[in-house]
Amino acid sequence: MIEIRALTLADEPFLWEMLYQALHVPPGQPPFPRNIVQQPEISHYVQGWGKADDMGFIALDAGKPVGAAWFRLLMGDNRGYGYVDDTTPELTVALLPEYRGQGIGRKLIHHLLEKAQSCYKAISLSVSPDNPVKQLYENLGFEVVGKNGSSLTLVKRWDR
Repeated sequence: MIEIRALTLADEPFLWEMLYQALHVPPGQPPFPRNIVQQPEISHYVQGWGKADDMGFIALDAGKPVGAAWFRLLMGDNRGYGYVDDTTPELTVALLPEYRGQGIGRKLIHHLLEKAQSCYKAISLSVSPDNPVKQLYENLGFEVVGKNGSSLTLVKRWDR
């Protein structure tokens, strides 16, 4: 049975693995080198985890971490691929490959959205147009609001 709990500072090493897993590799393409997550435009999604505006959840299977969903406010020169404005946090979601397609990601996102809507007017993310998870985001109410390079920027807004 999958358990969901809030992320803690001790989970940062697992977040690095999840950041790597969040990078979409199109079918037939070679995986990225693992050190790609150390590039500044990617590392800021995890580097120094635990700031005041950081929030997230981890999925555990019999105590083993298998997935995570988290957000951060990435502003100014530190903005991410899904940047909308300085008041909208960016969401990152990933699961270990063998746990995908089982509803765990949806469950993680639901937990996060429930908490986020009490603090923020919206939440954003970046997704490749050919990534199958794009459909999940759209089913959860995210809408395409722009493009950043080859990725789409999606936003989920709440009426407040």
